[in-house]
Amino acid sequence: MKDSNGTIIYVGKAKNLKRRVQSYFQNSKAHPQKIKKLVSNIKDFDYILTDTEFEAFMLECKLIRKIKPLFNKMMKSPESYTYIVIQENKGFRSIELSHNRKQDGRLYFGPYQSKRRVESAILGLKESFKILCSNLGTKNTPCLNYSLGLCIGMCLGGSALQEYNKIVDNIIALLENTNLSILEELKQRMAEAAEAFDFEAAAKYRDKIEAINFLINKEKVIEFTEENKNIVVLEYLSEDTFKLFLIKRNKIVFSENYNAECLTLEQLCTLTKTYFKNTALHSSNEVTRDEIDEAQIIYNYVKSNNCRYITISEKWLHNKTTVNIEKALNKLLYIKIPRLSQ
Repeated sequence: MKDSNGTIIYVGKAKNLKRRVQSYFQNSKAHPQKIKKLVSNIKDFDYILTDTEFEAFMLECKLIRKIKPLFNKMMKSPESYTYIVIQENKGFRSIELSHNRKQDGRLYFGPYQSKRRVESAILGLKESFKILCSNLGTKNTPCLNYSLGLCIGMCLGGSALQEYNKIVDNIIALLENTNLSILEELKQRMAEAAEAFDFEAAAKYRDKIEAINFLINKEKVIEFTEENKNIVVLEYLSEDTFKLFLIKRNKIVFSENYNAECLTLEQLCTLTKTYFKNTALHSSNEVTRDEIDEAQIIYNYVKSNNCRYITISEKWLHNKTTVNIEKALNKLLYIKIPRLSQ
C-alpha cells in the first residue's frame, strides 16, 4: 500500500487479495485507529502473486525488513524481540528479560517475538512455584512477597535457597526441552482445580500453560534452525506440477516449478549438491532476532501438511559418492503428496 508520494506504508499478504483489500474499506467504523489512519493515507496498491502461501509469508517478511513501512511497526522495532536471561549475581541466579543478546557468559533463551507472552510465562512460573522474590540476593531479610505467600523464602537463605535453585534448574531444563516436569505439574494442578470446581484457578493454570507452551515451541524453532539444516522441500501445485525449494538454515537458496514427470533423480541430485555446497555455512549457530521470523515461517511450513521435506547431511555433500543423497531424494520424489483442496 502506497501514499500520495509513492512511499510504501504497508506490506501484507492474503490468499484472497480482493477480499483482504475490501476489508480495509468496509465497516470502517469498527476499525481500530491504526487501520483508519492507514486507509486515510492509501492512494495506490502494488501486488505480487506467489505460487504458494509459504512464499507469500517469506516475501512479506523480506519486504518488511527491507522497506520498513510505517504501518508494519511490529516487525520493524527491536523492542518486539525478547530474550530470557539467566544471570548470577552474588551467588543468586535470577530470571530476567532483555531485548539484546550479549556475549557476557550469561545463559540466554530466545529470541521470542512477543514480549507480552514471555512476561506472562515467566510471571506464571514464578507465581506457581513461589519464587517471585522482591529482594533476591539479600540474605536473612524476608521480602514483602514472602509475607504475601509469593516467595518461598530464598531471601532468607538456607533450605529455601536450595529449593529455589532446584526450581531454576527445572525451568532451564524446561526451556531446553529436556525436562517437562514443571509443565506436567501445572497440568495436574489445573486438573485438580477443575475437579474441585475451582474454575477460576483452573483457568489461571490454563493461561500459564499456554504461555509456557509458547516458549517451548519457540525453542523448538530455534533448535531446528541452529542445526543449519539443508532442506529439500516439495509442494504439489496440481496433480502434475510441484514447487521445489532448497532451504539452508533460514534462507531459500533455490526455488522452481517442475512437471512431476520431467525432473529426474539425477537432475535433482545435481541441483541439491550444487546449491547447498555453494551456499556458505552460517558463521554462528545462534539464531538472531533478524532470523527468527523466517525461521518460524520455515519451521511451521515443513511441519505442516502442505509439503514433504527431507534434510541433506553436510557430510553427504562432500562425499565422493552421492548414494546417500540419491536415496533420500528418491524417497522424496516418488512418494506422492496429496493435492491440497482449494
